[in-house]
This record gives sequence, C-alpha cells and structure tokens, in this order.
Amino acid sequence: MMMHEVLKLLFKKPFTNKFPAKYAPKSTYGFIKLVKEGKAQIIPPVPTPPKFRGKLKYDRESCVGCGLCVKVCPAKAIELVTYKEEPKEEGARPKIIRKIRIYIGRCVYCSQCVDICPRNSLSMTDEFLLANEDKLAKELIVE
Repeated sequence: MMMHEVLKLLFKKPFTNKFPAKYAPKSTYGFIKLVKEGKAQIIPPVPTPPKFRGKLKYDRESCVGCGLCVKVCPAKAIELVTYKEEPKEEGARPKIIRKIRIYIGRCVYCSQCVDICPRNSLSMTDEFLLANEDKLAKELIVE
C-alpha cells in the first residue's frame, strides 16, 4: 500500500512554486548577477493573498508626526524623527517637523501601526522579497 503511494507521488507535479529558478542555483549571487545581465530569468513567486501584510508604505506628506505608531510597535521598528525647517522669511522662528523612520529589518508585520494611524499615512503592501545582508540597507529603511 505504501509503495503504491510512493510511486504515485514520483510522477506527480510538485505542489510548490520553483522560486526563484527552475533549479537551485549553485550561487545565489551568481544567479542574481545573471538576472541583472538578462541571461537568466526569475520565476515569479505565487501571487500574494488579499490583505497580505508585506513591506510598509509610508505617505510622508499626510503624516502629522503624532507618534502613535511608535508607541504601538511591538518590535520598536519605528522611530520618531524631529528636525528643524529653516524659515523662508528673515526673523521668523524655525518650524519643528516630526516624521517617522521605519526599520523594515526589525518589523514583524503585525500591522498595528497601520490600524492606529489617524491620517492613514501607513499601509501594508504586497512586497515581500526583502532579504538583505545589511538590515540597515537603504531599501530597508522607509522615510
């Protein structure tokens, strides 16, 4: 009985998506280099399901810097950044600007910051290919 199941599975198509390549490359860096040169092609991953919680998207213009997202983030992945904007008119006081910085390398994708944001400045995207050796890389910090 068990042998019958084993033989049956040998001739079935795999259930998994062969991502990123049809066969496991010997070197990931080599494979990425070939993709950039156009000599290899990445097999696209399976589509993400609805309401997938991927990389955070930040609308800087609508953010008022209230800091609620900083308070609810369990991973401490969001930092409140305060800086002065120099006035255009002479003698005027500098304007204090408060915005956030998100460290994607620390994010646990819980979406609590999205839920609490009063201005809907934060949203979750379907982007999930975020692997990087440097957790402070430019593409892993959202400002």
